[in-house]
Amino acid sequence: MRRIFCLTAVVALAASFLGTGCAPQDRYDHLITANRSLKEQIVALEQDRDGARADLSLIQGQLDESQRAYHQLHSQFNDLNQSVAGLGSQTDDYLSRITQLEMGPLPVEVETALSDLARRHPELLSFDASQGMVRFASDFTFDLASIEVKRDAQSTITALANILNDSSAAGLEVRVIGHTDNVPIRRAATRAQHPTNVHLSVHRAISVRDALVAAGVDPQRLQVAGYGEFRPVVANGAGGAAANRRVEIYLTTMADGAAYPSQSWQPESSSVGTDPATVMPMK
Repeated sequence: MRRIFCLTAVVALAASFLGTGCAPQDRYDHLITANRSLKEQIVALEQDRDGARADLSLIQGQLDESQRAYHQLHSQFNDLNQSVAGLGSQTDDYLSRITQLEMGPLPVEVETALSDLARRHPELLSFDASQGMVRFASDFTFDLASIEVKRDAQSTITALANILNDSSAAGLEVRVIGHTDNVPIRRAATRAQHPTNVHLSVHRAISVRDALVAAGVDPQRLQVAGYGEFRPVVANGAGGAAANRRVEIYLTTMADGAAYPSQSWQPESSSVGTDPATVMPMK
């Protein structure tokens, strides 16, 4: 089309020169040169067009390949997400199984017996089957600032020992952990026995441990710890909080899943805690 237009233009120019008479040679040469230049430009433009078409085709091919790669990667990404979700679910299942191996679940006979014990003594203790934990309220287990187990609590601890001594509980370890509120120990005489709330919590845990041993629980199964005021279950008020003053007993499966071999031992002295005469009535 451009070529026809250029030729038409040349013809028109030639006609105009002819209409005016003889065309000077230089004008004719100029037209020939102009026509040749236009033809060369047309050829160059056509080459550019063909090159652009080739480039466009190449780019389109690259785009198609990129889209295919994108869809493939997107599919792989979705597959990986599903794999990660599956692994996360498996991990949660493994962690749950590990927790069950470490913390329970308790044998049915033990869980039933502990639930019944808590039902019969609701003011003194509670039982959390999910954690395998028996919680004694310190206010009902000990006098203020004392580590001597009260008589009523002693009978309940003996009942707990009977459960622990049953064959159904033979594969369980017993962790006795004491806790207090955040009220500091103020009396010098009390501090002489229990310098801090951590000491008081440990000493109370030891008293419960000793009561269990006196009732026949193998001391190899027993562990003792105390956290003082540092693991409250409720916010402490100005006077502390009764719920935070507690002794928790966790029953956990032994590491090897079996009971310790029987040892020759005798229950320790029935004297539990300190001499009543040395017990301080106040913190």
